[in-house]
Amino acid sequence: MTQSLATVSYIGATILFILSLGGLSNPETARRGNLFGIIGMAIAVCATVFGPSVTPAGYGWIVGALAIGGSIGLFAAKKVQMTQMPELVALMHSLVGLAACLVGFASYVDPSAALGGAEKSIHEMEIYIGILIGAVTFSGSIIAFGKLSGKIGGKPMLLPGRHWLNLIGLLVVIWFGARFLQAESIDAGMLPLVVMTVIALLFGIHMVMAIGGADMPVVVSMLNSYSGWAAAATGFMLSNDLLIVVGALVGSSGAILSYIMCRAMNRNFISVIAGGFGTGGGTPAAAGGAAQPAGEITAISATETAELLKDAKNVIIVPGYGMAVAQAQHTVFELTRLLRDKGVNVRFAIHPVAGRMPGHMNVLLAEAKVPYDIVLEMDEINQDFPDTDVTMVIGANDIVNPAAEEDPASPIAGMPVLQVWKAKTSIVVKRSMASGYAGVENPLFYKENNRMLFGDAKKILEEVRAALGA
Repeated sequence: MTQSLATVSYIGATILFILSLGGLSNPETARRGNLFGIIGMAIAVCATVFGPSVTPAGYGWIVGALAIGGSIGLFAAKKVQMTQMPELVALMHSLVGLAACLVGFASYVDPSAALGGAEKSIHEMEIYIGILIGAVTFSGSIIAFGKLSGKIGGKPMLLPGRHWLNLIGLLVVIWFGARFLQAESIDAGMLPLVVMTVIALLFGIHMVMAIGGADMPVVVSMLNSYSGWAAAATGFMLSNDLLIVVGALVGSSGAILSYIMCRAMNRNFISVIAGGFGTGGGTPAAAGGAAQPAGEITAISATETAELLKDAKNVIIVPGYGMAVAQAQHTVFELTRLLRDKGVNVRFAIHPVAGRMPGHMNVLLAEAKVPYDIVLEMDEINQDFPDTDVTMVIGANDIVNPAAEEDPASPIAGMPVLQVWKAKTSIVVKRSMASGYAGVENPLFYKENNRMLFGDAKKILEEVRAALGA
């Protein structure tokens, strides 16, 4: 493949990637957006592998690596459950960061890179920054994977003097960066490069460990942004225009999404993405410091739930992570269809961080063929709860917790939530009274107009559907 043909292929792939991002911005066009992305990536890979920068001697190694990596990816994609998607995404982000680090070190020791003067300095800055971003992405993504999979606790780990640690780490990285650029040989530059890599790895761990479980969806989006910038840095190191453009697209879109989610959660954007850097000292209020819920819970049966739904004119369903765990989205759709056939106005309320990944619930409902026009975001539907007869919460906790608005001492104080308790009757479907991912007790369960429907979401909703259809 000639250089001209490779350049044209890169341009075509870039256009497809832009179209892909545009398609993913809307549920109706998401499938088409994914298709554009697949085609663009296939073109990009072929243009790179068979381009002028790769000699025929390398074809076997590259094709073998693609076959192994593709097989692993295909196996993981087919086997992974929807509930495991957040941690899978975090794990994939870690691989992008690792790749950026490996490419950086390989570029530095490459004997064929005979550069001098300003060109040499620019290339070394690309290497240094690329490894820095890649290392932060790699270690941060590993910790995010551990938190999302439950292998690491969801509570934030706040070290004493963490802000000073962050600042000192930043200054040390800058100082070693200067030493790296001044190094007269590869051996002399390797020490500052390795030290910086270790500091970046530690910062990635510290950054994500300091973020609480309730903010993990933002972390997934943030790491997506970091992986994009790492890919862009890799593109600069390899002089690959496609990687630069695609990395910048992913990095900027991920940053914008993180900012939007932080706004939706009443979180400080800089604080979240920097693991609390720039915020006041001390630790957030512990769950035990908040006001403890008072009152008694009122349990309800599937038959009683069906009667309430049958008599209702307006119903809002709030899906949560528990729906994904139970794989109840198809049962929810059947229940929705049955209610709409009976003349009940059924809509869905989606919180920006419902589940543990942006768009988690939207994907599940789309999979179950729930009409897009009845799936509404929090800002669109929150004001409608007072006029709603029944609100049904399916496996959600933190996103419907009134303590966020009513208890200033709560760890989630200030976070916008779905105001389900303002409906005439709220029904919460849960396996037990256990607290949510943030580890905060929920006063909603004890409110007079709330009913608890205990059991596996899929099984209990099938019973409700059967009673409703009787």
